[in-house]
Amino acid sequence: MANIIDRIVGFVSPAAGLRRHSARQLLQRAYEGANQSDGWRPRRPGASANTDHAGDARTLRTRARALSQNVPYIARGLASHTANIIGTGIIPKWLGPEAKVYAELWKVWGAQADADGVLDIYGLEDLAHLTAQRDGEALVRIRQRRKEDGLAVPVQFQVLEIDWLDDSRNGRIDGFDVIQGKAYDALGRVVGYYLFDQHPGDMVLPRSRSGGSHFVPASSIIHYFAKERPGQGRGFPRIAPAIPRVRDLSLYEDAEINRKNLESRLGVLASGDVNALADGEGTKVQEGGRMLGDLPSGGLMQVPTGSNLTVVEPKAVPGYVDYVRQALHLIAAGCGWTYEMMTGDVSQVNFSSARIRRLDYKREAEREQWLHVIPCLITPMVRAFVDAAELAGLVDKADYNVRYATPKWEYTNPRDDVKSDLEEIAGGLSTFSEKLRQRGYDPEEVVQEMKEDVDRLRKAGLLDILFMMMKVKGATDSSPQQP
Repeated sequence: MANIIDRIVGFVSPAAGLRRHSARQLLQRAYEGANQSDGWRPRRPGASANTDHAGDARTLRTRARALSQNVPYIARGLASHTANIIGTGIIPKWLGPEAKVYAELWKVWGAQADADGVLDIYGLEDLAHLTAQRDGEALVRIRQRRKEDGLAVPVQFQVLEIDWLDDSRNGRIDGFDVIQGKAYDALGRVVGYYLFDQHPGDMVLPRSRSGGSHFVPASSIIHYFAKERPGQGRGFPRIAPAIPRVRDLSLYEDAEINRKNLESRLGVLASGDVNALADGEGTKVQEGGRMLGDLPSGGLMQVPTGSNLTVVEPKAVPGYVDYVRQALHLIAAGCGWTYEMMTGDVSQVNFSSARIRRLDYKREAEREQWLHVIPCLITPMVRAFVDAAELAGLVDKADYNVRYATPKWEYTNPRDDVKSDLEEIAGGLSTFSEKLRQRGYDPEEVVQEMKEDVDRLRKAGLLDILFMMMKVKGATDSSPQQP
């Protein structure tokens, strides 16, 4: 709205008045979300991902661990998500001329892959992913071994918590630019990590003599985390967006428990001649801090003449279940899980809604598998295995031409889903191999196994009998129903 100065300027010079009006319009915001009159001031505006990590990551990691240890639905959500992403393991399959040699070595070596001697290679995949989801990042150290150690392939892996990384190392160190314990060269490539000799929070083992960290080349470390911003060098816990709501819900649940305790207690207000109660007339006095002492269940009591008693009965406050369910939905959304997989509660869904949400989650999970887990965790582990096999002379040439098989997704309605897949193949909208890959199978292995089965049945003379049984069953299924 024009003020008196604008009107005067416009009267003297209409062009100048128009320019003043246009400039004032530019000061108005097109997005209400950018309006700063609401008092919202985000923390560290314009800070880089590494700056945000340096300020908040340690606290977020500590709180995420505490919640995963003490809040059941957070622990279940982390475990369920890892079960869907890793399952029983993401399996590599070599495609080169020495594919069978690599496959056999991987099968034998897989049970020896853990430097701690506890898990196999697929257990290490599960542990690394679960640790990274909870803490935001994890380290996998590549341990080269000697031939005389008796391993099928002389290499092992050791999963370390991110606490091993000395994030106090910053600045120009040893000729490198170091940011939170990661050393970069002039081109911005990671060249090494500064690691402690042992976990800094370990109170069992004696501290090392130096007590500091030492440089470990990047070729010996797999730093596994989800990169969400350009230039980000460290990871944040998966549940970081939901931590405030989880804490608020926990406080609300504690308050509700205290209120329920009060509701279950019988309160009595006495008025009138209460001084007579001090003489022991009618009942015990001041026992355990209560004026009337213990009130017997189903009993009759006599109180002094002139005393009036009022029973206090707190009323239940409705809406607790609805609020908790809504809060859990928001927490699940913030963590990238489904409400059902986090809580195990399927009472509020039907077949259609459960299937739609399952499909959405499947797309998100496959995105994480193929764009994050496989290139950032599985592939570096496979390459370390291949390099060690070549250096040990177990194969003629390093072969990195690998295809990966992810866990199979169970269908919500198997009969209709199989029918739909067959119709897509028959209509030329998909291939037999593509449908097998979507189900988590390797088409080459399936075809080879089918060929072996057919040859075995033909050799035993059972193939014709099997075809006859299938033909009879098909005729029976297609026959009209009798009234």
